[in-house]
Amino acid sequence: MTAVYSVEDAQSPSVDAQLRETLQNVLGLSPEQLSTFTPDTELFGALPELDSMAVAALLTEVEDCFSILIDDDDIDGETFETYGTLLAFIEEKLAAKA
Repeated sequence: MTAVYSVEDAQSPSVDAQLRETLQNVLGLSPEQLSTFTPDTELFGALPELDSMAVAALLTEVEDCFSILIDDDDIDGETFETYGTLLAFIEEKLAAKA
């Protein structure tokens, strides 16, 4: 089970580290592969593991891990375009809840 990220908990992993762990858990990506991800790393359409079904599972896991709520209207084509856009999306949702 994945740990829940808390803004107040200074010992919590960074959003970046938690997202990498979530991608590993949901998509089955190796830590070595994830360590090469940069903000420009393409996701949807570039990773065979990230199909439409995996997007749904990933969104659910992101909601659980980061204790955020993601509405359908929050998601657009750019959200999963790159690792950086996904990370920025999560950071925006966390900032909005703080």
